[in-house]
Amino acid sequence: METIIKIGISSCLLGEDVRYDGGHKLDRFLVDTLGRFVEYVPVCPEVGCGLPVPREPMRLEGDPSSPRLVTVITHIDHTERMLKWAAGRAAGLEEEGLCGYIFKSRSPSCGVEKVEVYIGAGAPVKAGAGMFARVLMERLPFLPVEEDDRLHDPDIRENFMERVSAYRNRRGTSRTG
Repeated sequence: METIIKIGISSCLLGEDVRYDGGHKLDRFLVDTLGRFVEYVPVCPEVGCGLPVPREPMRLEGDPSSPRLVTVITHIDHTERMLKWAAGRAAGLEEEGLCGYIFKSRSPSCGVEKVEVYIGAGAPVKAGAGMFARVLMERLPFLPVEEDDRLHDPDIRENFMERVSAYRNRRGTSRTG
């Protein structure tokens, strides 16, 4: 029997054309190597909450501990829309029995840390977390999470997979297929 490990992942990392510019950020290692050992549950928060592809780029603005998600040119605030969707999707992902999550780094919806937050007219501070990432991490505080770019470091990758395995064993969320 084969044990399946479910890991949530930003859809763009799997090569899905969901980014604001209509493109993707395919990560061959995550797809071709790690993907042989896990079942990915792809999520794009911006498409999930109903935004089109392509779309105007967005950024985080305001207080880094509770920023707003705002379009760059027209300044449309999508904060409430994203938070409402994110709460529902996080609850759904909890039910799916995820054992870990891989987020797209530096994304205003998916970055785990050091996401740029614009405060006034000055330069941004790298002090925020993406809006969806924050909601999911608050709902599942012990879920192992990592950003895509950090997983290219073998030590970080090994640590992440050890945490995923321990989480699966502790929670009893493995299934056989």
